[in-house]
Amino acid sequence: MPELPEVETTVRGLEPVLKGERLTHVVTRRGDLRRPFPDDLAQRMTGATVTGLGRRAKYGLIDTDRGDTMIFHLGMSGRWRVDPTELEKHDHLVIDTASGRRVALNDPRRFGSVDLVPTADLAEFPAFKALGPEPLGPDLTDAYLKRALKGRVASIKPMLLDQRIVAGLGNIYVCEALYAARISPKREAGRISLARLDRLVVEIRAVLESAIAAGGSSLRDFAHPDGNLGYFSKQFLVYGREGEPCGCGGTVKRYTEGGRSTFWCPACQS
Repeated sequence: MPELPEVETTVRGLEPVLKGERLTHVVTRRGDLRRPFPDDLAQRMTGATVTGLGRRAKYGLIDTDRGDTMIFHLGMSGRWRVDPTELEKHDHLVIDTASGRRVALNDPRRFGSVDLVPTADLAEFPAFKALGPEPLGPDLTDAYLKRALKGRVASIKPMLLDQRIVAGLGNIYVCEALYAARISPKREAGRISLARLDRLVVEIRAVLESAIAAGGSSLRDFAHPDGNLGYFSKQFLVYGREGEPCGCGGTVKRYTEGGRSTFWCPACQS
């Protein structure tokens, strides 16, 4: 599933195509993805001008001058295609602009979603109401994590995947950040020192920023809006490297928890 860096990369790829553009034609080519498209999506978006694009957790945001925000989630296989020469079977939402540009939301598995809400009510959107701070924003600090994890006996990895604690973190980047911070994914969350949490915050940001710079990780279906693939997967230090040597001399191991694979090095993560 596309994670935060992939969504951020997508938003940055769409921005020069859509920002400041008047939308001349908005059409849904089927009734639903994971859930139905908003009934009035085409009516409210057609003729509107895009005033900005952004991201909240793993959701992309497209704001218009009509006070609306279109919220999209890429699901398992979604991606936006920019200026396609012809439409494909799985291009389910197509947007044309006054300058002749076109973007198409392509989602073969249809696990993605599109919603349209008043921008003023964005914080009350059900998926956003309980989200924790953005990992690249100023509110994610060692002190915040210490408070949020106080008394938690669960291991640190599932706590970081809890969107109520930190918004947008996914399995790949949590594995990589914990490795970089030399913290065991099995360590009890409430017992991690403030100094180690400070190191963890630094590494979370560093891993995400490196992933965004590399265009994300193309593991299965993800690609940039321009069709290019993300190359951060070539920089993985532990993820997907079970049985390979760690730089410390140990060996990368894998275990499964909550249906997700965790990759780590027992020799240097404690």
